Amino acid sequence: MNLPDCIPKSCCKVANALLNGSWKGLVLVIETTTELVLASRIESIGMAAEIAAKFLSQFGAGDDVVFAVDMAIREAVTNAVIHGNKQDGNKNVVVSFSKSANALEIQVRDQGHGFDPEGVADPTDPRNLLKSSGRGILFMRTFMDEVEWLAHDEGGTVVRMTKRL
Repeated sequence: MNLPDCIPKSCCKVANALLNGSWKGLVLVIETTTELVLASRIESIGMAAEIAAKFLSQFGAGDDVVFAVDMAIREAVTNAVIHGNKQDGNKNVVVSFSKSANALEIQVRDQGHGFDPEGVADPTDPRNLLKSSGRGILFMRTFMDEVEWLAHDEGGTVVRMTKRL
């Protein structure tokens, strides 16, 4: 049996052992990850979205998934640049994309002072409909299957978003 081209050469001995039955009790999980370190600038938003689209194109993701990820990544990076890092040129936004067999996970980390999503006003409340901000969290939650905010050990906030494939 030939191995797929997507398996790195460094894994071939282990994979061949699995295939021919000489390696017992091991499960091979193939995951692909890309990490970006972006400057806290508005231009980084489009760059992150473009790289996300290229990452997804490797896996033949459908237009609905590409659109959902595009919306969510733009909102998450916008929040990291503007609200988290306050566009401070000395701070970065770290974005990682990980694809497993059945899901895409995206993490966006800022170097700000932390964030509580419960403190953001509901943009669907009639009192907030005409406000110019506050919809990003709603978009992320709408377009992704799971969204959570975590405090990073080294400071800042990580938003972790999952899209099932």
